[in-house]
Amino acid sequence: MLERMHGRLGDVLFTWFLVILGGAVLLIAALMAWELWSGGALAFHHFGFGGFIASSSWDAVKGQFGAWPFLLGTVITSALALTISFVPSLAAAIAIAEYTPPWLGEIIAYLVDLLAALPSVVYGLLGIFVLIPMLRNYIEQPFFTWAITKAPWLLTVLGPPTGIGMMSAVLVLSLMIIPYSSSLARDAIKLVPRSQREAMYALGATRWEVVRLVVLPYARGGIFAGVILALARAIGETMAVTMMIGNGHQLPFSVFGPAATMASVIANEFTEATGDLQMSSLLAIGFLLFLLSLLVNFIADYILRRMTAGEGRK
Repeated sequence: MLERMHGRLGDVLFTWFLVILGGAVLLIAALMAWELWSGGALAFHHFGFGGFIASSSWDAVKGQFGAWPFLLGTVITSALALTISFVPSLAAAIAIAEYTPPWLGEIIAYLVDLLAALPSVVYGLLGIFVLIPMLRNYIEQPFFTWAITKAPWLLTVLGPPTGIGMMSAVLVLSLMIIPYSSSLARDAIKLVPRSQREAMYALGATRWEVVRLVVLPYARGGIFAGVILALARAIGETMAVTMMIGNGHQLPFSVFGPAATMASVIANEFTEATGDLQMSSLLAIGFLLFLLSLLVNFIADYILRRMTAGEGRK
């Protein structure tokens, strides 16, 4: 009888402990949102919520601030980096889980996961001393020279071939988010039941047909979850993007030219803000970045639930 009472008491205490921890996470997120909103209230009141988002002017001297260039820069860089990194990350996951011997797969998986442990400033230094000179000398300047004579209309789209700009930031960002999507995709592929593979092999399917027709459809939920985790990392990345993107506030953006993201403009100007309105505008951008991350996670959760529900019905 006493053992049963002690067991029930332990269950109750453990339940409340989990509830308190879960509530603390929600409370911290709510406090972050409130602090960003209250800090950016002056900018939202001065320019209007919609006006602040839609404005493309950022001039501290004139006291004009708008978030549209940074919102657009965040979306473009994150989407392009995710597009570039998807195929390599999925290929690495398939190779590790399906094709390589176990000992070699563990080594490759360790090296891929090591990319996630490197500080973002290391990626920024790698980009400055290695990637930028390569892009400038072997891609941007030759292509820019060709465009001068063959397609002058491309010059405004390409932008100055300095090596520092949108392209270099996207390439470094795509390298940074590969381990996030690859690790979850690898785990999802390994969870596919062996019976599914053996049934296809018994029907005479090749290894690639097994991967394409059985493994990838079965593991699509985990693969999609990895993609969303990588996108969330790309949206919030700060240091490497700040060091590579050129931090230009003007619109429209160009392929080789400078740009800026919401995280990079906060990192660049937060310590140099000269007035309450500029400081409030930076906090307002932080609030919009919080909302963007929250929106991406909500959409991903909805899509993932639909995908899981469809698999259950099948």
